[in-house]
Amino acid sequence: MSLQRAAKSIRSIPAEGVLDLQQVNISYSGKAAVKNVSFAIAKHNVTSIIGPSGCGKSTLLRSLNRMNDFIPEVTTEGKITFDGQDLYGQEVDSVEVRRRIGMVFQKPNPFPKSIYKNIAWGPGINGYEGSIDELVERSLKRAALWDEVKDRLHESALSLSGGQQQRLCIARALAMEPDILLMDEPCSALDPISTAHIEDLIFELKSRYTIVIVTHNMQQAARISDYTSFMEMGELIEFGVTDQIFTRPRQKRTEEYVTGRFG
Repeated sequence: MSLQRAAKSIRSIPAEGVLDLQQVNISYSGKAAVKNVSFAIAKHNVTSIIGPSGCGKSTLLRSLNRMNDFIPEVTTEGKITFDGQDLYGQEVDSVEVRRRIGMVFQKPNPFPKSIYKNIAWGPGINGYEGSIDELVERSLKRAALWDEVKDRLHESALSLSGGQQQRLCIARALAMEPDILLMDEPCSALDPISTAHIEDLIFELKSRYTIVIVTHNMQQAARISDYTSFMEMGELIEFGVTDQIFTRPRQKRTEEYVTGRFG
């Protein structure tokens, strides 16, 4: 699978891992934010990244689809591979990386356009050759939003509730037909009912996509993720199967964090 826009061939993704992080270091103007992080992200699973504020979770997440490229003072070292291909290689198209590895942000950020155009705009400017109508419907259905908006597709996306807007943003990301979906605290601005909808959606989506989520919510990480990585002060303290991390952590600092005795 090439990340160069001109390439047409697609090779199968290895079953053991889609993304592989090897000794990743990220700094802002020389100040380390992520230090020597290594772990692999499994296909069709949900991987949560947890840890206290300022520990480097979101910085690490953004490195997985090169969103940090938009911050001039950020330096990334080490290696991040997608299907064995270096995401930061000289021949890699960063735009294609962000198409293949989509992202949903902390606060819903729909375009000030219609619901329909929110979904159709990205594929349209990227030369999508299929039926846009079918793509819009399929993306909204996968985001569990179609039944709620199918009769109001040409109304402003800003008229939707917060939870609906976040599902619309998920649908917008899915319309680009990514392999991986990154989510940066997607429920932090939502009420409990909307949060439950998003969590149910994440569970359903992992059959089609690989999902990596940053969350401050320990209960949420325990509910929805298959694997969990715990970070502190830019370092990866522990990574493993979620049940093991929350019930039988190997590191004392992990146990203190997940049991609320962190400090």
